[in-house]
Amino acid sequence: MNKKEQELRQRKAEAITNMRSIVDKADEEKRAISAEEKVEYDKFDASVEDLNKAIEAEIRLAKLEDETRAVPKTPLIKVDKKDKREDIDPEKEFRNIGEMFHAIAALKRDGKRDDRLEILREKREQTMGTGTTGGYALPTQFDSNIKQIQEQSAIVRPRASVIAAGSPPDAKLEFPALDQTSTQNIYGGVVITHTGEGVSMTETGLKLREVSMEPKEVSAYIVVTNKLLNNWAACSSFITGQMNRAMVGTEDYDFLRGDGINKPLGVINSAAAINYNRAGAGAIAWADIYGMYARAKMGGSYAWLASQTIIPQLAAMVDVGSHAVWISGAGVGTGASQALPSTLMGLPLFFVDRLPALGTKGDLCLVDLSYYLIKDGSGPFAASSDQLLFLSNKTVFKIVWNVDGRSWLTEPIGLEGSTSNTVSPFVILN
Repeated sequence: MNKKEQELRQRKAEAITNMRSIVDKADEEKRAISAEEKVEYDKFDASVEDLNKAIEAEIRLAKLEDETRAVPKTPLIKVDKKDKREDIDPEKEFRNIGEMFHAIAALKRDGKRDDRLEILREKREQTMGTGTTGGYALPTQFDSNIKQIQEQSAIVRPRASVIAAGSPPDAKLEFPALDQTSTQNIYGGVVITHTGEGVSMTETGLKLREVSMEPKEVSAYIVVTNKLLNNWAACSSFITGQMNRAMVGTEDYDFLRGDGINKPLGVINSAAAINYNRAGAGAIAWADIYGMYARAKMGGSYAWLASQTIIPQLAAMVDVGSHAVWISGAGVGTGASQALPSTLMGLPLFFVDRLPALGTKGDLCLVDLSYYLIKDGSGPFAASSDQLLFLSNKTVFKIVWNVDGRSWLTEPIGLEGSTSNTVSPFVILN
């Protein structure tokens, strides 16, 4: 995500926060939204739509720019001790990942030094715990090329609340959160007393709790033949594509299913999630769908995440009157002419490859991912070695980055009017 996209998303988040404030104020005062508030709400709503279009355009533009940068426009500039220049800028001299990795491999294999790598070594932040042997920090232009998240391939990150790396990037982050658990209440322990004449009010205190996140190290490696490496222009496209897909896939899997041990704690394993028991083993029924919907914390931006293996269950799903509830006309000869619906109960439906198979906990989830926090850390950093595969004429490249993720909620929330009944932004079919 580049700086422009980050600014647009921040403005979008502020607009949504303002919309929520208007609605919450009216709810607290037990009244309908006033005409003036409606005008203000609609203004923020319109700005969100405009920002969505601007974000989509910026993502497309950044992708096009990355594709353009990947095409070499001039011959490779050879930089050695005979061609020492004072104004070398490694972020501009290395035109893509392949050229940079070629220089790293040449240094490790032949001792051939490239001044651009030396400058990168001096400038990198010492955050990997191994000093100057920890690898080379990728220049910003390559960082965005490898780490850029495309919404078509990643589910969680584009919809979660992302906290930038900051400084120092890998330090533990602690922040307060209002304690809205069932032992308190939705107002963080504020007690309301209907006081008559001469009746004393109950003394209360605001309840806060501490949430902490600490980026965990993740490593990815790839083996490249030296023949391909010598053709650095082709190698760039190959390495970039493979690393990007691996990094996106690993993060998305951890954000969904991670156990929190040296990795993020995923949505499915969150203590704040509600595990909704399915009506029948190894199946999904209509009762499961509306039952899960009834346990979702209303408001926010919800989506269904589903394993592709449940499609036959959805397609054959009927209500108590044997009427199809997902594909209209299914079973009577007209359903096959339609595209699969992209919604379920009016909410977006995404089929996610990284979810478990039908009949397993998490094969269907109803989630509001804005409640999920992602804390980025340092990286990515690149390093290489040809020692292990020297006789095979192959070089191993490694990418290391740091990230953490978890919900800031610690348990489901009790309903205001019925505290024994809980709701959650994460409802998982069990």
